[in-house]
Order: sequence, then C-alpha cells, then structure tokens
Amino acid sequence: GVAVAQRVVTVQSGPLIRTEGSHVTIWCNVTGYKEGVEQDFEWSMYLPSAPDREIRIVSTAQQNYAYAVYSQRVNNKEIYVERLTRDSAVLHITKVQARDQGLFECYTPNTDGRYLGSYSARTNLTIADSLTVTAAAQTLSKVEGDTLQLTCEVSRSTLQHTHLSVGWYLRSPEDASAPPQELVTLSRDFVLRSGGPYRQRMAAGDLRLDKTSATAYRLTIHKLQPVDQGLLYCQATEWIQDSDDSWFAMTRKQSDKTQLRIQPTRDFSIQVSTERRSFTAGEPLELRCTIEAQNVPERFFSVSWVFSSSPVAVVGPSAVPVLGPEYVAREAAGQMTVRKESPNVHLLKLQHLRPSDSGKYICRVTEREKTPTGDFIDRSKRSRNVQISVTSLSNITVNMTSSASDVLEGDVIQLTCSVLTTTGPLSVVWYWTNKDENGTPLEVATVDRDGAVWHSPNYRDRASYGDIRVEKVQGGIFTLSIYNSLPGDEGQYSCEATEWQQTGSELEINWEKIGEKSDTKKISVKTVSSFVVSASSRTPYITFGDSFDLICLVKPRHNPRVPTSVTWRFKPASSDSEEDGQGDGFKELVTFTREGTLQWGEQLLGLGTRTTVDRSHSNTNFRLSVTKAGRREAGKYQCTAVLWRRNYDNSWSRVANRTSNLLGISVVQPSKLRVQKTNQSQAYLEDSRVRMNCSITSQTSADSQHAVLWYVRRAAGSEADELLLRIERSGAFEYGVYADEERLKRRVQAERLSPRLYTLTLNRAESSDSGTYYCLVEEWLSDPDGAWYRVAREVSGFTQVLVRQPIRLQVEEQESNITVPESGSIRLGCSIPSQSSRDSRFSVSWYVERSDSEYDDAQPGEEGRQRECVFSIGHDAVFGNGNCNPRDESGPNSRLQFERQTSDQYSLTIQAARPSDSGRYYCHVEEWLLNPRNAWYRLATNNSGFTFVSIQARSSVHSVVCSNESLFYFVFFYPFPIFGILLIALLLVRFKSRNNNKSQEGKNGAPLLWIKEPHLSYSPTCLDPPALSLHPGSVD
Repeated sequence: GVAVAQRVVTVQSGPLIRTEGSHVTIWCNVTGYKEGVEQDFEWSMYLPSAPDREIRIVSTAQQNYAYAVYSQRVNNKEIYVERLTRDSAVLHITKVQARDQGLFECYTPNTDGRYLGSYSARTNLTIADSLTVTAAAQTLSKVEGDTLQLTCEVSRSTLQHTHLSVGWYLRSPEDASAPPQELVTLSRDFVLRSGGPYRQRMAAGDLRLDKTSATAYRLTIHKLQPVDQGLLYCQATEWIQDSDDSWFAMTRKQSDKTQLRIQPTRDFSIQVSTERRSFTAGEPLELRCTIEAQNVPERFFSVSWVFSSSPVAVVGPSAVPVLGPEYVAREAAGQMTVRKESPNVHLLKLQHLRPSDSGKYICRVTEREKTPTGDFIDRSKRSRNVQISVTSLSNITVNMTSSASDVLEGDVIQLTCSVLTTTGPLSVVWYWTNKDENGTPLEVATVDRDGAVWHSPNYRDRASYGDIRVEKVQGGIFTLSIYNSLPGDEGQYSCEATEWQQTGSELEINWEKIGEKSDTKKISVKTVSSFVVSASSRTPYITFGDSFDLICLVKPRHNPRVPTSVTWRFKPASSDSEEDGQGDGFKELVTFTREGTLQWGEQLLGLGTRTTVDRSHSNTNFRLSVTKAGRREAGKYQCTAVLWRRNYDNSWSRVANRTSNLLGISVVQPSKLRVQKTNQSQAYLEDSRVRMNCSITSQTSADSQHAVLWYVRRAAGSEADELLLRIERSGAFEYGVYADEERLKRRVQAERLSPRLYTLTLNRAESSDSGTYYCLVEEWLSDPDGAWYRVAREVSGFTQVLVRQPIRLQVEEQESNITVPESGSIRLGCSIPSQSSRDSRFSVSWYVERSDSEYDDAQPGEEGRQRECVFSIGHDAVFGNGNCNPRDESGPNSRLQFERQTSDQYSLTIQAARPSDSGRYYCHVEEWLLNPRNAWYRLATNNSGFTFVSIQARSSVHSVVCSNESLFYFVFFYPFPIFGILLIALLLVRFKSRNNNKSQEGKNGAPLLWIKEPHLSYSPTCLDPPALSLHPGSVD
C-alpha cells in the first residue's frame, strides 16, 4: 500500500523563563509534509488575561500580518523570523517586553491539499526579572601595598530554580573602549576562576572572592599594585535551565563602580572630598582632607584649612587645632568642628551653613622631615580648590513613581517617592484622594524625621495584617506598598516631603521646616470580576390604585459560585424637597442575601401588605411588585448588587458592588382644578377700596380643600413676584414678607365668600399699591392612609391695578407779546395757580421755539420749529437737574437770572438780550410727590402759554436804507432818469437862448448873453443821494 505522512509541528518546549530586555529565540519545525514545497510560518500569541483572543505577530508569507500592537516592532526589525531550512525557522525578539508574556503559537499553513495531522504548536513564555546587584559607588585612594576589600550584594526572588554567577571586573580609566579585565568569578557551577593576569595572584592568596552571607560576595586584594588602579564593579548573571537541558542566561546586571587610585610609596598626595558642592543655608558641610602616603602614623604632617585666602584652622602633628579669628565664635557655639578622624584623614565640619560660606576651600599639608644631619625640612602640598555654593532657601525636589499605573484587584500597588537635594532630616506623609480628585485627601501613613512609621486610623487595621507597608529604603527614598489591593484603593496618591532644620542650643532643640514639596501619581485598580446591574419598569406613571412591577437585571461576568446579594432601595418623592443633607435619602426595602434568604428593611411599601418580591432560578432577575399604589409609593427606586468572596477565616469580603440606574415612579391623580383666568385692568384714586376676586371654576373632587396664595408683581422688570398672604386649606392665613415691608397688614383683607370664591381687598389704597395681582390655588386631597397630599396648582388671571392721586396741576396758559430792545432784559414768568397736593414739589424748565419761516403757526413740539432748553431746575432745587439740559452754563458770566417769589410763582430773566433770543417761550412744569417708601415719583406735567418775544435792533442810515426795498430803489435808481431829463431841458433852454441872442445881436449889434453850465455833483454811495445845484454866477 501507499504510506501517507502525517504533518507534525514542533516548537521549543517551555516554559521559557526570560527577563525583560533580553534576546529571546523560539524555534519551530514541521515534518510529514509533501516533499519539495517550502513551508511558511505564522507566529501568534495569547495573553494570560485573554487566553482565547489571538494576537498576530509575524509571518513569512504575509507582509502586513501583525496586529497594531506588534506592527511597529516588526517593521523596526525588533521582531523577525529567521528561516533555517525549508521546514525550520526561528522567531527572534531582540528586546522582549513585559507585555510579551503569554502563550506563543507557531502555525504552518497547509500545502498538501488535504488536512492530516497537527498544524500548530504552542509554548509558554514567562517574563521574570528579580535580580538585583548593588555595591556602593565610591572613590577610594590606596597606597601601593595596602589591602582592598569590596562587598557586592546579589539577590533574586525568581520562583523557578535558577543559578547565579558572580564576578568582579576592572576597567581601565585611560581607555574606556578597552574590554574589562576579569579579576575573579564564581561560576553557576560554583567553580572559582580568575582572569589571566590574576591567576598567579589568586594562587598566591593575594586575590580572594568569599561568599560571606546568602547575598554578600566580598572581593579581597592584598598587596595592591599600580595596575589595580581603575574602575571596579561587580557583575552577576542569573541562569535558568530550559526543558531541553540547555542553560540560558536570563539576565546580566552590573553594580555601581568604585574608582580606585593607587598612590606610589615614595611620595604623598592629598585630596579633599565632599559629598556635594551645592548646599542650602542651614545644612552641614563636611570636608575631608585625605593624605595618601605610606606609614602615615610614623610621619609628621600638619594640615591647614583655608577659605578664600583666609585661614580657618591649622591642625599640627599633635592634633590640637588652632582656629582663625573669624571662626573662634562659631566653634564655641558648636557650629564648627575641626578634628583628626584618622592618621591620614582630617575633617572640617561647618554646621548650619550660611550664604557667606560660599567660596573656595583649600587643604594645605606640610610634612616636616628630619635629615641625617639633624636639620628639619618642610615639604608642602595643597589640594585643588573646592568650590562650595550655599543658597538661602531649600530646594528639594520630589519625584514619585509606581511599578504600574493599572493594577488588578489583589495585586500590589508599589509607589516610590524619591526626595532629592536634601540637607536636613525628612518627614514624608502619604495621601490618597479619590479618582475624581474632588474629595478631601485622606492620610495613609507618615514617616517622621526620626524614621518612625505611623499609620492613620483608616489604614491601621490593614497595616496590622501586613497589607499596608511603608519603608524608608535610603536617605531620600521612601516606598508605599499596598498588598491585596481593592477597588477602593483606586485614586490619586501623593507623597508630601518636608525638610527640617534643627535650631536652638543643645539644651533646647527646636525643629523648623525649611522646605516642602509633593508629587502625585494616579493608580487605577481593575476589578477581578465585573458585572452590570440595570433596573427597568414598563409603567413609570401610575394612577392611584394601580399596580406596578420593577425588574432588577443582574448580568454576572464572574464565577457563578460566587454569591450575589441584591437590595431594593427607595427614596420617597417627598424627600426631594425635605432633604436634610444627611445621606442620599434612600432607604432599604428588601434584600436577597448571599445565603438566599429574604431580609426586609426599615422602609415598607403599603405597610408591608401590598409588596411582593421574587427572583428567577438563575439569580439574574429580581422583581419587586406593588399593588394598589398610593402617594407613599411615588419616588425613586434603585437596586444594588454586591459580589461577595469568602476569606480564609470564613469571613466575607466584598469583591465588587454595582448600583443600577434610578427608576422614577410617579403616582398621579388626574386633576380637574380650574381657576378663572380673565385678565383685568382697574384704576383707582388714592384712599379708595380695591377689591379682587379669585374664582375656582372646577375641582377634582367634592372633598377637595384649597389653599390660596395672593401674589403681587411690582413691575415688569422685577426679579420675583412677592407673596402678599397665604390662606391655608384649614382656613388659617399668614402674611408674607412683602406685607410687612409695605405696611399692608392693617389695610389688606382676605375673605372666603364660598368654597370656590376668595376675595382680596385693599383699604385706603395708596399709589405704592399699584401692580399686578393674581392668586395661586393649591388643591389638596386625603389619601386612604389619612395623609393629605397636593393634587395640583393653578394660577388665576392677572388684575392690573393702578392707584394714583387726583391730578389738579394747572399752569397759567395766558399768552403775551413782549418787545424788548437789543441789550435789554427779558422777564419770563411761570405761575402755578393749582397743584394736586400741598406737599408737591415742582421741576420747572423754560423752552424757546424758533420757526424757520416768518409766519408759522405750528404748535409746541410740532415739526418745523426748533425747540431749545433755556433753563431747568429740578424738584430737588438743583439747577440743571430738571427734564432738560440748558445750552448756556451757569456761572458768574451767565445771562440768566432765576427767581422764585413763592411756592407757585417762578420767573426767569434773560439779560443783555440779543436778536437771536427772539421766539416764543413757555415753561414746562412737572409735579413730584413722595410715596410711602420715601421715594419721589412724578405725578403730572403741564405747559404754560406762549410768550412771544421780539428783539428791536438799533437803527442807522445804512440799516434804514438797506433794510427798506422802496427806499433803496428811491435812493439808488430813480434819481438818474430825473437828472437826465433836467439836463436835456437845460440844453434845450440854452440852445434857444443862443438863437435868440444871435437874432438880437444881428439886429442891434449887441453881444449875446453868456450862460455857464450848471454844476452837477453826486455820491456813488447809498448814503449820499445825487445832488443837483446851481451855484450863483452860473448864469451871467
């Protein structure tokens, strides 16, 4: 027969334990396929939180195979597939991440035309990293031949079985690119080996690596040599054995480096060291001057401290300090210390630094050596300048980090608070605020400046069981760990660090704050089990006597064996207006307990006789039924569900709780209340009686009772209507605040003429009673329990009431004509013969109207006339405070003169009259009265009759002639024709006379008469008319 191969896909067996950041490879092989066909590989993964959801990673057949969460890493070649053969490939993850933990699947598409065998295989990848390697970072100066000891702490907490290898390495300070030199290493098989140059020294016992405790590894180097100078560090590797018996280096970490300097034996050197160079005022400063030489105790050294060229102190071989003059007082006050800590280390310590301590510090060392001849020689060296800066304010910084921002319920919340740039003792307070950040911060725990931990009362019980742990890891690093986290732990955490400074003397020590900073971090706690609770009802509006059902639907998404308790809660509709601010007003009706029993609450609907409850077999539907609903059943309903978990000590803990939406149930009684809505307008005179009716046209029941409220609206723009009085359904009534303010209690009268007719009467009405009045009717009925409830409210029509005083204002209306010469005075009068009240005050204004045409009979205010305000005085006797603003300003140069002869006689005099003052004048009078609220109001207005004023200008020849057209023609045009006629007549007379003379001379021989021409003179101006004169002698 024919043998058929069966496809088999194999993948590297797991679990594969790897660390974050390492390079992970997973191989995959396929066999039993048709020969000659190259196989493709598709890689996917499944998260532990969603084991049924596939997340595609990479494929050899499809270019865009990866999902979005892995597409960028695949495109950047951080994840790729290396094909080894036709049927073998390796998945590479260059830098594995914590989120890569899960089940990896290798799938090979079918290439045979039929399916037979397996086409995929899976392996589990676990990300774990608990290896810590710590060694103090320091700088050491040794002399050739000394002994060096360094300790490295290596710890791990991996659940799987792993091995450690620990080694010490030396890196050359001159060539940073050179590979490090291996000193000595303890392999994972507990074999000790050393590097090539150090094998002989280890064999001689000068190089050792000892495991002093479960986590401590100590390096010892005897007889130090100059080649040992450089950077020393500890490196640890954690190994795990995979299922194929191969060892894999999970993680490799290095400690902080120690800088080692080797001083030759023939000379000495000095070095000044300090932890830092920037300080805040009040902090201590420690400067150490280290002498690096051999046999220091047998040599004579003196050390001098210098600050900015000023001597601080000198310590001789006897170790007795001699202080500078500026530092004697500080040393006496205990704020300064100069001492010899060891034969080669000298200390200068300044307590409570001042800003003036900023500057350069120098250590000068002098060695006195005796020569063979008995003489002494001194050799001196000085250190480099150490620049110290002191600021006057605290400058601490707080940085808060967390292991994860989103944690699952029950996981650990790990918070770290790092406080940097500190000088004095620190105290740290941890706070918690709800996730909405609208509540008061709640204190969790406090670490005082002495390092003592105090838990707040709210967290003391959890802390006693170890769920809350607060630690001070290092000088400025504090941690808060919350184990078995709860959903209530979700919110914003803050770390508030306070820096303290010690003040006062040794006998009386005081502490003061010199700095305070805080930082926050939001933490989200996801519940392990979640479910949805919803409430529904088909009949939100119920008529009195009907029934209704409420359904609470619980959709669990958790283990069905975990019990759920459901509670129906109720808030009466009446409590919405009677809320006292304590709680939410809801009361428990009934509870389906987690044991399956029924527990009634303090609130009973229908006295407990009209309420039934039941639930479905699946414990998902919980029904509340109420029959014969009444007013007491109206309100808001809500159901709450609680998921419970049994603890190891048989106590119960809430895992999660949910509250449904609110269901509003309204129990209504159809209302037939109707009130007369006819609007009216009424006008009254003061001291009369005002009467208004409120008529109820229909009501819901014959047993209805009514409460009537009378309101008044003062003006259209008023903020709110004022309550005048209220008549209760029992017949009792009470006045509103408005009645007290307006003094209406003695004048207002309310009556009930019939069960449906109410009246309101205002006696001795005043003008301040004007406004809009209406009534508000409330209908009340009694329910079966005997409690009264309001059925409806209805507003009546509006009655517009106007109360005013009788208007008797009269102003003199007689007209007059006045002709005043230019520069004369115009006197205008204004007489008020009648007024409405003897307490009236008047605002008087004079106006003048000028017409554009000479003959204009327009009335005041009509078009065609220009109206101008001349003078105004208000009712408060203030000039210019009337109803107009005069053009001429008052003052010493004003032409206006006002006079008030009596309370009803006013006059205005215009001096130095001008032609432009011509026109017709009248006075405008406003009558003002004081209302009962001491506010002035205008009662009436009136105008006087017209006074026609003409201004007679000064006359002259020029003005007379030029202003009269007939006279102008007579002077300038008529004389010329007359002169022409006279001239012609004279010429004719002369001509005739000459003819007669000739005739006579011819007859008698006598000479003719000589006639001279007449003398004619005229002026070309209109002032001097032409003059014709005959002078004597003109005729001989």
